[in-house]
Amino acid sequence: MNYRKVKQVLAIILLANLAVAALKISLGILIKSTSMTADGFHSLTDGSSNIAGLIGIQYASKPIDEEHPYGHKKFEMLAGLFIALMLFVIFGKIIFEAILRLVQPVRPEVSMDKVLLLLVSLGINIFVCLYEYRQGKKLGSQILISDSMHTRSDIYVSIGVLVTLIGIYYGLPTIIDPIASFVVGGFILHAAIEIFRDNSGILLDKAMVDKEEIKSIALSFDQVKDIHNIRSRGTKNDLYIDMHIMTEPDMSVEKSHELTHDIEDKIRESIHKNVQIIAHIEPYEENEDL
Repeated sequence: MNYRKVKQVLAIILLANLAVAALKISLGILIKSTSMTADGFHSLTDGSSNIAGLIGIQYASKPIDEEHPYGHKKFEMLAGLFIALMLFVIFGKIIFEAILRLVQPVRPEVSMDKVLLLLVSLGINIFVCLYEYRQGKKLGSQILISDSMHTRSDIYVSIGVLVTLIGIYYGLPTIIDPIASFVVGGFILHAAIEIFRDNSGILLDKAMVDKEEIKSIALSFDQVKDIHNIRSRGTKNDLYIDMHIMTEPDMSVEKSHELTHDIEDKIRESIHKNVQIIAHIEPYEENEDL
């Protein structure tokens, strides 16, 4: 993975997110809108997550050493979990403030020029989300993909806030503002759970490839009689697969070694070029009915 490029992407996204957050929070306080202020704090967590991502990538890019023969790549997933934690905290804060506004309603001061400013910030968010997601896929970076998922929820939230403010501008009751904050909180909670699930799955060595796909590739070789104990873990860009391959008992070590390499090449061609494979060769004995 090109960690230097990932850092550059995160730095660009950080500046964009901080600008959007400052715009939304200032506007939300100015017009006394809890939903817009909540949306602004959500955008602020985008910037905070970029900082967490930069720290995670800094550690993840450290080379392999004696104590870490698999490298330090999982620091990237730890940064993703930190992002999820921040979202859970922000979710609690938004829900608490929305409940207060239900008890003590305040009518937001809305004007079309302020709505236009929100549209500008929404446009920036769309650019940030698309750019970061595409770069995450291109570079194989879990932190960029997780962060883009976070920003994607921000887009839907901003659209909801925009619709709410327009509704209030045209005379709808002020209660829709705290209700919109609950909706904002729902999107944030969903993003937090999704990011937590994806990153914790990698840290806990969740299976990354369908066993049947690996088995089908291995059994496409005539010398392979059976295959079992198939396991996979890691990420798409840093994938590990191990398996037990059963062949004819009289196959030489040289032929077995050649077969293993052929299977590895086909798996890399079919699944991912960076996959690392460990294959254990066993003699195959066909059971006969007595």
